[in-house]
Amino acid sequence: MWEQISANQRRSVLLVVIMAALLFAIGYVTGEALAPGGGLFGILVAFGIWIILSLVSYFSGGAIMLGVSGARKLRKSDLPRLFNVVEEMQIASGLPRMPDVYVIDDLAPNAFATGRDPEHAAVAVTSGLLNICNRDELQGVIAHEMSHVRNRDVLFMIMVGVMLGTIVLVADLVSRAYLFGGIGRRTRRSSGDNGQLQVVLMVLALLLAVLAPIIAQLIYLAVSRRREYLADACGAQFTRYPEGLASALEKISASTATLRHASRATAPMYIINPLKAEGSTASNLTATHPPIQQRIRILRSMASGAGYLDYEKAYRQVTGKSGVIPQRAMGAAEPLRARAAVEAPEDQTQRVRETTDVLWRLNNYSFINCPCGLTIKVPPAYSLPTIECPRCQRKHTLAEAHPE
Repeated sequence: MWEQISANQRRSVLLVVIMAALLFAIGYVTGEALAPGGGLFGILVAFGIWIILSLVSYFSGGAIMLGVSGARKLRKSDLPRLFNVVEEMQIASGLPRMPDVYVIDDLAPNAFATGRDPEHAAVAVTSGLLNICNRDELQGVIAHEMSHVRNRDVLFMIMVGVMLGTIVLVADLVSRAYLFGGIGRRTRRSSGDNGQLQVVLMVLALLLAVLAPIIAQLIYLAVSRRREYLADACGAQFTRYPEGLASALEKISASTATLRHASRATAPMYIINPLKAEGSTASNLTATHPPIQQRIRILRSMASGAGYLDYEKAYRQVTGKSGVIPQRAMGAAEPLRARAAVEAPEDQTQRVRETTDVLWRLNNYSFINCPCGLTIKVPPAYSLPTIECPRCQRKHTLAEAHPE
């Protein structure tokens, strides 16, 4: 497994080097276009912007991701079922510490993991996911996210995203410098061979400003999609039940609800792209995730196996491509039989009730237990001295209200 992770990281580092070369090329050419000999200064400016953004992302990226997503931290007493699943997958994945657990009050089913390393990791799931997934399906989703933490995908994707953002920012600065006369005026004042060189550099700078963000975005998407396949393979092994993850992906993709707090910056972190539905070939080429139906078919083609050998065989069968797991790692992998599904039936109504009750508490509602058996939820903004039970019409004072 560690060979597999290392090989994946080596390929990813190569892509990051290419992105860094694009970033420094923009800085150098722009510096030279603005002033002969200013290329080094341009590189230093681009590098400085990247360093600042990277430090912020490294130390605060996880908290920022959770904050912009509207995630709320849970205690084990809030949702024991979810915590038990996370604990099981922590043990299965070999993580040294259980990630913090968060919930997002959103009916769109989805999930993501964040954190710079396993010691600072967190897993967030939406209320919609908790409502529709049984235990096997929830295990599959959490196992997928745990694999991102174990493989250090979370930190890597944040850092690659920062580099992409830096390239876009620097390219935008170049465009603005030209539009507002910075590069253009200097070029017009130049003459002779020096003027011709400045014109060439100006054109090259503008060309890089246009093409570099596009190339960087394609690199970012390639890294993201490959890591999703690998996380699916790891998730199937951690749970020993590929159908659980396949069924969860199917339910998530079938949902028509829109994730309210998702953006282009945060979309790659989720288990399924929350922004764009699949359809045309063009949309699939620019998607942050592999085609969802393809991921489901691969998992269901694993038949009675749940190991890397089974996933690799299914991947090749479904996609017709060479595979996602390095040959050296494949040589060390062993066959692994899939387990049976959990036979105990689960009540979806009970799942929804548990999730809803937690959200009431997180949103500072208080509760009144009416003798008729109904629990009255009192919103924090309620200001009247009494409230009436909708079932038996008994009146209660706010002094009876209590937090859960």
